[in-house]
Amino acid sequence: LAVKDPTAVERANLLNMAKLSIKGLIESALSFGRTLDSDYPPLQQFFVVMEHCLKHGLKVRKSFLSYNKTIWGPLELVEKLYPEAEEIAASVRDLPGLKTPLGRARAWLRLALMQKKMADYLRCLIIQRDLLSEFYEYHALMMEEEGAVIVGLLVGLNVIDANLCVKGEDLDSQVGVIDFSVYLKSDDDIGGKERNVQIAAILDQKNYVEELNRQLNSTVSSLHARVDSLEKSNTKLIEELAIAKNNIIKLQEENHQLRSENTLILMKTQHHLEATKVDVEAELQTYKHSRQGLDEMYTEARRQLREEAQLRQDMENELVVQVSMKHEIELAMKLLEKDIHEKQDTLIGLRQQLDEVKAINVEMYQKLQVSEDAMKEKNEIISRLEDKTNQINATMKQLEQRLQQAEKAQMDAEAEDEKLKQEYVNKSESLQNEFSQKEKQLLQLETDLKIEKEWRQTLEDDLQKEKETVSHLRTETQEIVNLKKEFLKLQEKNKQLKSTCEDQEAALQELASKLSESKLKIEDIKEANKALQGQVWLKDKEATHCKLCEKEFSLSKRKHHCRNCGEIFCNACSDNELPLPSSPKPVRVCDSCHAILIQRCSSTVP
Repeated sequence: LAVKDPTAVERANLLNMAKLSIKGLIESALSFGRTLDSDYPPLQQFFVVMEHCLKHGLKVRKSFLSYNKTIWGPLELVEKLYPEAEEIAASVRDLPGLKTPLGRARAWLRLALMQKKMADYLRCLIIQRDLLSEFYEYHALMMEEEGAVIVGLLVGLNVIDANLCVKGEDLDSQVGVIDFSVYLKSDDDIGGKERNVQIAAILDQKNYVEELNRQLNSTVSSLHARVDSLEKSNTKLIEELAIAKNNIIKLQEENHQLRSENTLILMKTQHHLEATKVDVEAELQTYKHSRQGLDEMYTEARRQLREEAQLRQDMENELVVQVSMKHEIELAMKLLEKDIHEKQDTLIGLRQQLDEVKAINVEMYQKLQVSEDAMKEKNEIISRLEDKTNQINATMKQLEQRLQQAEKAQMDAEAEDEKLKQEYVNKSESLQNEFSQKEKQLLQLETDLKIEKEWRQTLEDDLQKEKETVSHLRTETQEIVNLKKEFLKLQEKNKQLKSTCEDQEAALQELASKLSESKLKIEDIKEANKALQGQVWLKDKEATHCKLCEKEFSLSKRKHHCRNCGEIFCNACSDNELPLPSSPKPVRVCDSCHAILIQRCSSTVP
């Protein structure tokens, strides 16, 4: 005969016992017709059989005193694998009467049966065999197919309603012995097969209904979660739409304002261009009459053209330098954006003045061709104006976007100026033919000189106004610098105050700790005084020996009494001395309570 594996036999026996216990428990519970208590014998036998099944093939764990072999370790893993088991584990740990791991495992089994989730919990354990291998041997019941069969049988226990009191039971000291007499067949069992078939059909129907309820509960919970998420997303989208609408309205308003400003700028530039065109036409007529003068005036005009070409080259070089300076200044101007926004109104006025100054510069360039003296004066005025415009442009860099259209108009005006200059060059050739007629028109040149003097006066007035505005801007910049300095000073003061506050808080904490220590000492002294209220000093006749050295008192060994604890010492034993600021000599102190000792001279002292 072939020898069978003893572990396989053990697994088969335990599986059969589990089948019998589960079947008997279900049949007896249905015939009983009520919720089961902890004293119900078939239920107790079921827990014993489950305990034997879980103990089969357990690995021995070493401890400090002995070898430990409990089923609480694998059952504790369920908490990590199945989140709903956290409540059972927490309640088992909080039970006051349980002291051993085996008692906790028995309580866990009872709570799982009451929840009707024992099969689900053990199924999670059987699936994770890598984790079970830490607690069970490879041939254990929980590691083989028999464990899966037992888990399937446990599903039928969902029919039973149990009400177990775990708190008062002594689960640590119970003895798990299987009573086989319960499972022996009788004549009544043979006659009740039909009844068992009916009971099985009812149980199957109940299990089916419970599983349907579970699935429906899970679907309802998932639908509730989806509804909540959709409501949250809808509220977020509504808020984002409202914000987007407000932003669109604001952007439309800003666009309308910018368009209105652009139209105003275009109107102003067109007005200036028309004025400049009228002035240019008048000056052209005057030049036509004036260029019929002398040969000297022609040579002077030709020399002035050369000088203007050189000046233009110098100006272009300066413009290149200024463009390079613009890029460097833009970085510094970004820090002053907030202050410049407040001064936009004043800068708009300055922009208008700049346009006027530029128009005047064009006129001055054209009139410089008439005479050398006027050209020199106008060059000085133009250099001053350019310096001032450079200073003003340093504050106008943030408004470049709004001034692009104006700059385009200026470029068109410059192009027209270049065309006019080319026309002047072409007309200078025609002046050679009209050289003889220039003598007659000297008188007209004198009138032109008078007109230029009047223009000079108007330009000087404008320059004075610009100087005033520049001085006003400088004062404002100085005020801003002063405000920044004051702000830095206030920050430093704030830092100093914070440091002083921190130091004061630390000192207060130290004082509080010292006060608490002093209060504790005072309370200790009060308690000692209360304990010593009933004590009375001994008389001289009764106090004959020292309490420490137990020697008799004499003239050399004088008596010293502690007024706190009432003990009497000799002067040789009370050597502990403490210096006091109020007395020049140190004071003797008691060895036990550290109170001041008094030299006893009579027995009448209280």
